[in-house]
Amino acid sequence: MTPKKTKGTRKGYTTGACSAAAARAATLGLLSGKVPTQIESVLPNGQKVTFAVAQGTASETSAQAVIIKDAGDDPDCTHGALMTVDVRLLDDTSNQVILKGGDGVGTITMRGLGLEVGGAAINPVPRKNIEQNIREVAGELLQAHSLEVTISVPGGQEMAKKTLNDRLGIIDGISILGTTGIVHPYSTAAFRASVVQGIEVAANQGQQAVVLTTGGRTEKFTIRELTHLDPACFVQMGDFLGPALDSAQAVGIQQIIIGGMVGKLTKIAQGEVITHARRNPVNTQLLADIAATVGADAAVCAEIAANETARFAGERMQELGLAEPFYQQLCARVISTLAARYPDAFTYRILMCDFEGNKLVDYEQ
Repeated sequence: MTPKKTKGTRKGYTTGACSAAAARAATLGLLSGKVPTQIESVLPNGQKVTFAVAQGTASETSAQAVIIKDAGDDPDCTHGALMTVDVRLLDDTSNQVILKGGDGVGTITMRGLGLEVGGAAINPVPRKNIEQNIREVAGELLQAHSLEVTISVPGGQEMAKKTLNDRLGIIDGISILGTTGIVHPYSTAAFRASVVQGIEVAANQGQQAVVLTTGGRTEKFTIRELTHLDPACFVQMGDFLGPALDSAQAVGIQQIIIGGMVGKLTKIAQGEVITHARRNPVNTQLLADIAATVGADAAVCAEIAANETARFAGERMQELGLAEPFYQQLCARVISTLAARYPDAFTYRILMCDFEGNKLVDYEQ
């Protein structure tokens, strides 16, 4: 028997940490005339890490360094990206580090991200970290000059298509991110943060409702159904219902619309706020109880309770012609569970679709 492959534990580094290291290496190249082949850089968390410099060129007035992003054992769409930094000497000013976004770094087009509209998608912590690393090696140079620092990511536009940037109003490239500088293996922190950020963007645009969906199919389904809502309202929460609702409550969102299929909605109805399949199983007894309330006989309810999936329950109720009231009652359970956890915080609406993205129920209480 082949042993089950275990997930790796090797940590990686964020786009922000790699950019800061490349900026430090390029600045040293500008000072010495030669970009080093490796560079010790300070992460936002204060840790010092040595990065290999993949490419480097230098002249009297400019230098470039490239560091290949290594996401460790949690590879994402930016794993292997050539994080490229160009540093240029400015003679007409002093003591400034002017940070710009080049090719492959996104541009901010909407308020709510804490960054200037029209500016580069380089988040505040990486900005500070990049400047810190530059100033540590270029203190004397900056007394008489300033430095223009341009971050670019070849192929960043294609990478961005695999992120939530477009939904957040970030166009033409990826974001330079990272609060600690470290990517933890198989961490969900980045996705969780993007969920919270999406809700904050909606609130900052004055939206009163957010549509929380569990994946791509449910998102497409809700967008078709809710054409009157602004695109900023739609937040793909994945498994992170709890963080999404906590964030929505904190920023004053009034209506929660959830788009989901029977399995995830059952998880919510049973009180799960992190709905990942590897956590607690679906409570099929709950589904059997709901089936009983809408008229299923004891034998069917026993079948549902003995099965492991919510999908089976839905299929059995469909066969009996009881699917619609069954799903209505499941949605009612979802709302009562959430209302108990977040009393008087929101109004709710549940949109349920099947596995092909077709509408089953639109339930509002």
